[in-house]
Amino acid sequence: MIAAVSDQNRPETDGERAAGESRDRPGSEEADRAATGERGQAAGTGREGLRYLLVLSRPRFWLYLAGPVAVGVTYGIDAVSGLFTPVTVALAGYFLVPANVFLYGVNDVFDADIDEVNPKKDDREARWRGSRFVSAAVVASGLLGLATLAITPRVAWPYLIGFFVLAVGYSAPPARFKTTPFLDSLSNGLYVLPGAAAYATVAGAHPPLAALAGAWLWTMGMHTFSAIPDIEPDRAAGIDTTATVLGEARTYAYCFAAWTAAAAAFWLVDPRLGALLGVYPLFVAWVARSAVSVDRAYWWFPALNTVVGTLLSMGGLWRVYPLWEALP
Repeated sequence: MIAAVSDQNRPETDGERAAGESRDRPGSEEADRAATGERGQAAGTGREGLRYLLVLSRPRFWLYLAGPVAVGVTYGIDAVSGLFTPVTVALAGYFLVPANVFLYGVNDVFDADIDEVNPKKDDREARWRGSRFVSAAVVASGLLGLATLAITPRVAWPYLIGFFVLAVGYSAPPARFKTTPFLDSLSNGLYVLPGAAAYATVAGAHPPLAALAGAWLWTMGMHTFSAIPDIEPDRAAGIDTTATVLGEARTYAYCFAAWTAAAAAFWLVDPRLGALLGVYPLFVAWVARSAVSVDRAYWWFPALNTVVGTLLSMGGLWRVYPLWEALP
């Protein structure tokens, strides 16, 4: 999910020296080139530029924005006929790919210096190699998102506008929420806003407050858990986050508390939803007490979230099309 962030004029830290030495070792430069190409070389246009945009958009995390849209639609409709409409399909399509290009493009632009010492970028993600083509694609993705205001009712606008404000403010100055402990976690409620907008679009009303609060708390836990692998790189870069301030052990406790509160909020909406969300505090407690590396567990979350999101969506569909009616 999102993480990491800008450098000031300050003495080089031990962590930065260690990271620099690591990058200078023979195998390290080769790993960089394998993941992102020659450092400093722009991504260019054509197939190379598109391939870089694909990596930049974090395909493993595409459903983090599109998934809430699906959940919001299934709980907002009152008939199956409302499931696939031009507006719901457009919202799902935008938040599946273009919104991720915009969100992570803004993130990577302002994290370019920090990502130089982030080992996570050596493998499954890419360091910023922007060109005019890539920069234009990121800007165009943001402008395309503004078109969602033209196809949705006004009741959905606060959620859509909130998404774009937080998507920029999380990474870009002067707000740069990601560098302020606890605000970095709180601002990640941006991930639930597409779902709230989708619900409001099809229902013509705001989503239940308890559901919105529960979803926001869930994103706070998700963001902070995803920041645990970045604790040392962020400290080396002089970045303060919730995770760097709390340390690994207390960050696990923070995530457990956020996810427990999220499950409790969803329980108020429907006890079955609360029980389903209860898998998250159980999961973080298991990771904290087991020998499993958090760096490894971090990459399991897309699968876990897909399963939970699918079950949530199925629950919403069964409201309007009960399971027994679907059986022969």
